[in-house]
Amino acid sequence: MQSHDSNGYWKATLKLLGIILTIWFLCSYGAGILFAPFLNQFYLGGYPVGFWFAQQGSIYIFIALIFYYAKKMGQIDREYGVQED
Repeated sequence: MQSHDSNGYWKATLKLLGIILTIWFLCSYGAGILFAPFLNQFYLGGYPVGFWFAQQGSIYIFIALIFYYAKKMGQIDREYGVQED
């Protein structure tokens, strides 16, 4: 479906950004700070999970989200006919 619906394009883009930012917030601030006391009951690689998220986990998730964002934006661009060739 190739259309030049700018409102639909921006709604899809903002929805994707909202989902990605929510995941990033939950993993970095949520798991590293808010839920750390609960997560520190569990261990990953010999370290409490809350500490692991605060130090490394949120960075790994952020990098994965960058690749996911690039892939999904490519799909959204093709769907609305605004892809770069």
